[in-house]
Amino acid sequence: MIQAHDSVIVRKMSRVLIPLIQLYALYVLFFGQQGPGGGFVCGVMLGTSLILGILVFGPDSQPYRLAQKAMHGDGVGLLIFAGIGGLCLIGGGQYLNYSGLTIPGIDTDVERHYLGILLTQVGVAIDIAVTAISIVFSLAFIDDDRDDP
Repeated sequence: MIQAHDSVIVRKMSRVLIPLIQLYALYVLFFGQQGPGGGFVCGVMLGTSLILGILVFGPDSQPYRLAQKAMHGDGVGLLIFAGIGGLCLIGGGQYLNYSGLTIPGIDTDVERHYLGILLTQVGVAIDIAVTAISIVFSLAFIDDDRDDP
């Protein structure tokens, strides 16, 4: 069972670190195409920041409630990823070939390519964050009464 941490130092430091981790995760998401990072790293960082909030502030906290709401979004990332690929197919291209991505107002291949990669990375980030939170919830609520050898 998850309990709130009772150290004032840990709680104060977590209040500072959690928003910074989430902000850096968004930076990695938006600029991951030009360097190391992307949707997977962003999802890990977002999930980890929520897990840190749950471990420090306990089950009655805002991060816990946000993580529970995020659990309802399981599969949304897959829908975004597959939807972008489907839009590329509908536009006459190949799956995830962003030159076939048809979005009104976006005319150049460079813009289509950037937006296509960004949206697929958002889908990956959502699924990875939900998976990380799901693993922690599964491990935290294992029945303590079972008889282990």
